[in-house]
Parts: sequence; C-alpha cells; structure tokens
Amino acid sequence: MYPYSFIQLTDSNTFFGHEIVLFHDFSLASLVFILTAVLLMSKALKKKKYVVLAYKGSNMLEFLWTFFPVFILISIGLPSLYLMYLLEGSFKGDLTFKVVGHQWYWSYEGGDFNDFDMSSYMVPSEDLQEGQFRLLEVDNSMVLPYSTNIRLMITSYDVIHSWTLPSLKMKVDAVPGRLNTMNIFSFQPGSFYGQCSEICGLLHSFMPIHVEFVNWETFLNHVTEESFN
Repeated sequence: MYPYSFIQLTDSNTFFGHEIVLFHDFSLASLVFILTAVLLMSKALKKKKYVVLAYKGSNMLEFLWTFFPVFILISIGLPSLYLMYLLEGSFKGDLTFKVVGHQWYWSYEGGDFNDFDMSSYMVPSEDLQEGQFRLLEVDNSMVLPYSTNIRLMITSYDVIHSWTLPSLKMKVDAVPGRLNTMNIFSFQPGSFYGQCSEICGLLHSFMPIHVEFVNWETFLNHVTEESFN
C-alpha cells in the first residue's frame, strides 16, 4: 500500500475522472509553489542582508510579481472551465437512462427501453450476505455496459437529492421539475458504490447507489429480465 493512499483521491474508472485527478494534483502543486514563495519572501524580509536597502524601484521586478500571479490564475482557470463544460455538456449518448430520486430510494428508467423501470432500495443489515457492504448494498443495482457513452437524465420526485459516485468523480443534483444531464463512460468492467450526498430528510444516509459495468451480453440479459418482471 502506498504511504499516501489515504490522503489522495481514489482511482477513477473514467477518462473524465482521470482529468479531474490531474487537475487536482496540478492545483495542489501550484498552491505549494505559492506557499513556498511567500515563506521565502517573508524570511528574506526578516534578514536585512537579503534586502537591498537602497531599492527605489524596478520595472522588471514590478512586471515579474504581476505576471506570475496572473499566469498561475490563468493556468488554473482554463483547465477548470474546460472540465466544467466537458462534464456538464449535453452530448448524444449511445444509451439514455433516467434516474429519479425518491424519499428514500432511487428508481431507474430506460429511455431506450420502454419497458425498463426498476426501483433500488437499500438491503437491510440483517439480510446482508458475507462479503457485502453495510448501508451500500441495494436489492436492484444499476447495470450498464462498459466502453459505452451513456447519458443519464437525473431528476427528483419530491425533494432535492444528489446522485453521487465518488469513484467515478460524479455528483449530480436531482432537483424536482428539472432534468440534469450527465454523461458516464467506464473503460473497464467493475462495481461502484455511492450514496445520496444531499441532506434530503430523515433517511438521507440510507439511499445507496450501486452501479455495475458489464459486457453488452450481460447488460441485455439484465434489461430483458427487468422488463419482464
């Protein structure tokens, strides 16, 4: 195990997630650089031997301490805007699913599959099997194909919820009367957990999310079974 694994961001399973992690590391490095520069300047000001007492002005020095802060702000701001529009942009996906938040469970509807409609409730602790996660397991997990661009349309039936998958770097508010769109793309199969991250009521902490990425054959079999149930 890496020594800093508990303070770093979790590994992501999406390309967008990797970009977010890189932006986080770059921003952190910029902050460390600024902190180091400020500390060195403070140390130099305390020791007069590092300060030119006869200093009256320097155009080059004025330019440098104006240019570098502007350069750092631009280098942080441009990637931030790029990621924001990239993540929140509405793109035509290969598949479309609708996610609806309820008090206190999630329901999923297949926009491309008219008969697909299922609800996802948390599995009680007394019904958990060996190896399952407490407060994270659901009776019906959301099964999606990997290596596929999927568009999620997220809304709420009653109050504001938030559909969140930390491992995929996804967090979308579910607002009544509004459709928020988010694209999800996993480049490998896997099982990912999340929870509602909006304080939506008494059972707020009992709205788990479980998404499984599988191959297309398994996905189609799952959709067919749910459609007939």
